[in-house]
Amino acid sequence: MSQHVFKRAGFLAATIGVAGLLGTGVASAHVTANVYGPQPTKGGYAAIVFRVPSEEPTTMTTKVAVDFKADYGIGSVRTKPLPGWTAEVTKSKLPTPITKDNGTQITEAVTAVTWTAQPGNELKATDYQEFSVSFGPLPTNVDEVEFPAHQTYSDGKVVDWNQPTPAGGEEPEHPAPAVKLAAKAEGDGDHAAMGANTASTNGEHTEAAAATSDNTARWLGGAGLLVGAIGLGVGAGATIRARKATAKPGGNS
Repeated sequence: MSQHVFKRAGFLAATIGVAGLLGTGVASAHVTANVYGPQPTKGGYAAIVFRVPSEEPTTMTTKVAVDFKADYGIGSVRTKPLPGWTAEVTKSKLPTPITKDNGTQITEAVTAVTWTAQPGNELKATDYQEFSVSFGPLPTNVDEVEFPAHQTYSDGKVVDWNQPTPAGGEEPEHPAPAVKLAAKAEGDGDHAAMGANTASTNGEHTEAAAATSDNTARWLGGAGLLVGAIGLGVGAGATIRARKATAKPGGNS
């Protein structure tokens, strides 16, 4: 086989490889819901990060809205402050109250969270942003929660990421962000709601303890240096006195 044929085969392989990489990038460039930590459990609380890439080459992402299905009965949502963006939580009154496992009745549920970019903070085509929320209690009658998202661009175009992904099927063109729920462990309850706050508090306590320990170590170190200096001074004084005594007539007697 000639060298020309080898070169042509190599070129074709490289082309196919690049095309495959580009295809993968396009397929993965959509709004996703990500969990950085333990998997949320049914009936518990969740901390989720929505990752939003900007895809339009000539316009910018100016707003992102995420829907919370009313029948999930999410009663509480907290958003993590994001510089350059404002967050708004929308609640809606339920036609029929939802009773949670602990007996709490939810009469008003979160139905949307919307982030809007302040001027100068819009997402360009090469940018992406992560929007963090914590919420609950989660439903106990589903294995997965979906969050249809709506991405608004500076020219007014809205891209809806709201298509469900069939079990075992091919991912749709605009899949809805979704998170699978773990089975509720024995003994789980309202304590799960305190998980994130407890971790934060423990972190603050650990940091405070470390700072206290560091200050104590510095104080002890300084005290040790001072004592050492005093010891050196006393020793030096004794040596000088001894030399002076030796230098005097009859000092050796």
